[in-house]
Amino acid sequence: MDLSSRLQVWQQLAQTCGLSSIEQSLQQLWMLLLLCLLCRVCFRLGLVLTVKHAVSALTGMMGLFLFFELQMLWVLSLSGLCYVILLLCRHTSSRGLFLSAVILIYLLFGELHLIDAVTWHRIRGSQMVVAMKAISLAFDLDRGAVCSLPSPAQFLGYLLFVGTAVFGPWISFSAYKRAVDGVELSWSWLLSSSLSLLKSHICLLVCTCIAPYLFPLFVPIYGNSLTQRWLRAYENAVSFHFSNYYVGHLSEGTSMLAGACFTEEKEHICWDMSVVKPLQVEIPRSMVLVVTSWNIPMSRWLKSYVFKNAMKLGTFPAILVTYTASALLHGLSFHLGAVLLSLGFITYVEHVLRKRLAYIFNACILSRPCPSDCSHQHKKNYWVMLLNLVFSFLTIFHLTYLGSMFDPGTDEQEVEEGYAAIHTIQRWSELNWASHWIVFACWIFYRLIL
Repeated sequence: MDLSSRLQVWQQLAQTCGLSSIEQSLQQLWMLLLLCLLCRVCFRLGLVLTVKHAVSALTGMMGLFLFFELQMLWVLSLSGLCYVILLLCRHTSSRGLFLSAVILIYLLFGELHLIDAVTWHRIRGSQMVVAMKAISLAFDLDRGAVCSLPSPAQFLGYLLFVGTAVFGPWISFSAYKRAVDGVELSWSWLLSSSLSLLKSHICLLVCTCIAPYLFPLFVPIYGNSLTQRWLRAYENAVSFHFSNYYVGHLSEGTSMLAGACFTEEKEHICWDMSVVKPLQVEIPRSMVLVVTSWNIPMSRWLKSYVFKNAMKLGTFPAILVTYTASALLHGLSFHLGAVLLSLGFITYVEHVLRKRLAYIFNACILSRPCPSDCSHQHKKNYWVMLLNLVFSFLTIFHLTYLGSMFDPGTDEQEVEEGYAAIHTIQRWSELNWASHWIVFACWIFYRLIL
């Protein structure tokens, strides 16, 4: 395809795909953004706290209704159940574990017996955010980080906070209380929120209008059947990645617009909410950093409330428990469970292998960048940078493999209900289970050099 033909196709894509995607997104979002602004203004007014919490809960319910209509009742029922459980267990010191078990049973029973697959797929994100908030609050009550059980208005205001109710992210109870206090309106607040919303729509364009046509329309690479399978897998992975960035940056925008997620440096307010870091994923140093950059608040939640509690079992069992908890929160989805558990093995093997190599070569080749004052002898030698680059390419390889299954497919019903197990097996079989074999080989190599 010559340059003039390529330019015509790009122009057609911009008109048919780009403009329609942006227009459809804004039509769905503008009322939610107004609700976030309304909540922000009410927080700023000198209202009593109970009224502020009620406004937070009511605007959150309205936001849920805009996107899910009466299906929002499942999210409200989970919120009510969580408060009842916390109320009944207020004199115990194991509220976190007990509430986690109850929420898990509710989610599994609801998905298997009460809610059809399409409905569950729609409300899964909001259910997960409510569950994470309630569990974190329960553990904070056990640890004494939160002194007493919040009132019903305060509890529902936190769980249904409009800035996070639809798209997330998880925020702590203390972050919600700081938002309710209502810091002053500023240009930096409005600019940060708008910038996140702008970045989200750029990611939407990449996801819908660029990634599916990446090869050979935008990047003229061709090859044999095997190469084509891997190029198609990379397209699917990039499209899936940018759909996550779209939701992540959108959640940054809505949460900041509603007045949450800021830090205070002396007397200066910084609106610096960060949910995703696309460059850390697309140009990665390691799979460990990819996992933490994919959804920063959820990664922080899993580390604080799952991994640390499971560390008594040992490092590797704690990693498996953490990824299993993440998979269960996402629902009974074979493809998500397979990806998350595979990530658990990949990150563990990568971490221990690089730690061992860093010890043997006395070099900065750990999964995370070393601090400037680390004790390693070799820091920026050419072979050190080359070895880190090899691990970076290996991470991109794993991401391509894991993301290969997230394609639109030919069956719209399959996409709405979640991919079946055969879909995952078929996609990974087409790629000869390459990533799993490489992880196994890396583990064998690690055992040999111990």
